[in-house]
Amino acid sequence: MFVLIKNHLPNILKQTPMRQGSYVALVTPMTPTGEINIPELRTLLQFHLESGTDGLCILGTTGEAAVMTMRERKMILDAAVEEVKGKIPILVGTGTIDPEHVKEQTLQAIDCGCDASLVVTPYYVKPPQRALMQHFETMADLGLPVCIYNVPGRTGVDMLPESIAKIAGHPNIVAVKEATGDVTRVSKIHDAMTANGVSTDSLLLFSGDDGSTDQFVLAGGDGCISVTANVAPSQMHQLMMAALKKDKAEVERINAPLKTLHSDEFCEANPIPIKWAVKRIGKISCAYLRPPLDELSPEFYEKMEGAMKTARLI
Repeated sequence: MFVLIKNHLPNILKQTPMRQGSYVALVTPMTPTGEINIPELRTLLQFHLESGTDGLCILGTTGEAAVMTMRERKMILDAAVEEVKGKIPILVGTGTIDPEHVKEQTLQAIDCGCDASLVVTPYYVKPPQRALMQHFETMADLGLPVCIYNVPGRTGVDMLPESIAKIAGHPNIVAVKEATGDVTRVSKIHDAMTANGVSTDSLLLFSGDDGSTDQFVLAGGDGCISVTANVAPSQMHQLMMAALKKDKAEVERINAPLKTLHSDEFCEANPIPIKWAVKRIGKISCAYLRPPLDELSPEFYEKMEGAMKTARLI
């Protein structure tokens, strides 16, 4: 273990720390034949820098990472590092069901110069809480800061606040993405950390549910990892800044036009609708998704158009 950390030490020392705000769960542009479109990826990355996005989350569910090779992952990571390294934190999804694959992808992220890893609870197999804690500590020992990703609706397992608190003292466990949609998770995690003698300031809490993100941050959360931010990056940044200041009136003013989009962007499985929306605003030329997903069904075009008009994006 120490040999691995030593070999990857130069890039570990150059990390940009994670911070509060809006992180975009970025889509991956592709060609009509399903190849990674690196020029359009670079354009998207610059769009987010210019729009005030606070952090980048790549190769997550929204980025279709589950159907990419290690070579393709490296292409994407290299482009991200070249475009935004040192300007905003680069959080990369490295989680999967097999811990050995998680290690492989995490070490690749370190080699490429990324800043943190988003590690989902191993899905389908439903590990007990003690195994989840061991899993995250093992990945954190590799040297790259870890953001725990809790999304029981997709994985079938819920990382409980008490379990998070027990490992929150690890120096490389720095954040949690809570995609339960349960705003009370903020206070529950904080209370559990306090009970375990861990400072609540040591762990960033991000909402992974756009529909409840405003309330999550008003309740004491630190930001969001957002699907909506793919098409409304400036608005999501402003929303998070207002929520962090506890300015409820400003939060409502910014969020009101986005509420329909927060919901309708899941009219089919993510990232099908949001990739169509990114194409609709002209930021990518193709909404192709790799199997087993597919492009948005025409029956949902009108719904998405309406939500985007309400959000004043088109």
